[in-house]
Order: sequence, then C-alpha cells, then structure tokens
Amino acid sequence: MFVLRTAVLIAATMTTGLVAGVCGLYQHTIMRGLARTDDRTFVSAFQAIDRAIMNAWFMIGFMGALVFTGLATVLHLAQDVRSVLPWLIVAFALYLVTFGLTMAVNVPLNEAIKAAGDPAGIADLGEVRHEFNEAKWTAYNLVRTITTAVAFGVLCWALVISGSAD
Repeated sequence: MFVLRTAVLIAATMTTGLVAGVCGLYQHTIMRGLARTDDRTFVSAFQAIDRAIMNAWFMIGFMGALVFTGLATVLHLAQDVRSVLPWLIVAFALYLVTFGLTMAVNVPLNEAIKAAGDPAGIADLGEVRHEFNEAKWTAYNLVRTITTAVAFGVLCWALVISGSAD
C-alpha cells in the first residue's frame, strides 16, 4: 500500500505543479504580452492559444491534479498515515477552487471569444476584446495561479511528511 499511496501522491504533486506552471505562465507572460497587442492580434492569438492548449497532455494535468489529489486523500484515510491527511485535504480544496474557477469563469470567457469566429470576418474586434473582459480573465487567473501554487507547495510538504511517517 505504501508504494501505491506514494505513487499517487507523487502524481498529484506533479500534475498540480504542471497546472500551477500553466496558470503562472498565462499570468506573467501570455496575458501581459497579449495586453500590449492590437485588437486583431489579441483576438487571433488568444483563440489560437486556447485551441492549442486543449489537448491530451494539458487535460491529463488539469484533470489528473483533481483525480490524483482526491485519490491520495482517500488512500491516506488509514489511521497509520493520517499525519498527511490534513495537508491533502487543504491541497484538494485549493485545487477544487482552481478547477471551479476555471469551469465557471475562464472557460466561458475562452469559449465566448472563440465563438466570435475568425478575426478576419469580425467587423468590430474591439468589441469582441471588450466583451472578453481581459481584466476579469486575468484577475481570476491570478487566483488560480495562487491556489495551484499553494496546493503544489502543500503537496510537496505532504510528500516530505509521507516519507517520514511511513
């Protein structure tokens, strides 16, 4: 059971770390770079980036962080490994916030900008960009960046505790 618990905890830590990196990259690089572009470039680039990120590798990390952290929590319910449990619950709750914000805020905004269609055929790209609401998207992404980064740190600490507890 030790090997399974450890493997799942490592998978939870790795996938959460990957998602923290993606959120952080959007926060400090992608959105800052796009903010400096004209409307056509912004809409076109954001659409292309959002289409590109929707792939199996990203989904393994994004969904895996939720599944592996949840499973790690369940696997640490046994009395002899409960010292890790509070940390796993915190990490799961933090990632659940990330997941919920993604699905409730960021994904609908992403879908709306893609639904605007090909930028070459859009009469008012400024309106599309305005409706996208960069400030809202970026503010919620900052929360996602913080929650995933903290969840990653908490999972790292859970690995340390797990190694000394088992």
